[in-house]
Amino acid sequence: MTKTVLITGASRGLGAALAKVLAPTHHVIAVGKTVGALEELDDAIQATGGQATLAPMDITVDEAMQQLCRGIFDRWGSLDLWLHTAVHAAPLAPAGHIGPKDLAKSMTINIEATARLIAYVSPLLGQTGKAVFFDDPRGGAQFFGAYGATKAGQIALAKSWQAEAVKTGPKVQILTPRPMPTATRARFYPGEDRNALTHPNTEAARLLPLIVE
Repeated sequence: MTKTVLITGASRGLGAALAKVLAPTHHVIAVGKTVGALEELDDAIQATGGQATLAPMDITVDEAMQQLCRGIFDRWGSLDLWLHTAVHAAPLAPAGHIGPKDLAKSMTINIEATARLIAYVSPLLGQTGKAVFFDDPRGGAQFFGAYGATKAGQIALAKSWQAEAVKTGPKVQILTPRPMPTATRARFYPGEDRNALTHPNTEAARLLPLIVE
């Protein structure tokens, strides 16, 4: 029976790259807001003989996430793997000048939506599934107040779940990817030499053995 993987934030960057490397062994359930990017991902997966279910949704819409998880249960009964790569990168700003809307959006996507997804996905993973989160430790760095604080909050949620699930499952894993030339990073370092960074496809291949172990 083909294994299943839910990837939230699958339309671009590391999420899309992980979808492609997992497609030979997993049916990919790809969640993202950009329909065109998801369709390109689907084409790439099908070209290698894999299969994907596209879910063009916003993870902050609670009803959509409930419907998605119910649909997964109705079709497959469970999930083998969940990779959470969705994140909001607020503009860099001094701590005293963070825009209220930027902070609110960061909290909604990076913390609140993650907390709800943990509640909805955990029953699908059961005792034997695995959830994987991806750290980007910038808490306390200059001008990273909104992103750093909310990304740290997301990882704090994952660490708490990890500790709570040691005996009962699912397994919760936190990985730290190498710097990649993603759209998120480009917002932080617009003048950076992107050729010096690790391509998402290369990084996905490096992380794959850790994810499926």
